[in-house]
Amino acid sequence: MIRLTRLNRAPLVLNSDLIEHVEATPDTVIALTNGQKIMVLESPEEIVQRIVDFRRMVGADIFRSSSQQDSAGVKGCDSNDKRQ
Repeated sequence: MIRLTRLNRAPLVLNSDLIEHVEATPDTVIALTNGQKIMVLESPEEIVQRIVDFRRMVGADIFRSSSQQDSAGVKGCDSNDKRQ
């Protein structure tokens, strides 16, 4: 999710996975996969950077979560477990 600002200065939080394309006409118009179009104050470059930052954050969280599980160990997955 990325935070943007509509032309009327109202804040907007948008699921970036729904963005089909972004264009400057000169206002920035975001076309969504459902056909809806949203006009925002941010430039296309700012929007792309926010998407990149968001996806890096999500990727880092997934990596951190996975690393924590690996270091804690998962019960029942020990190859030396002789239970039958």
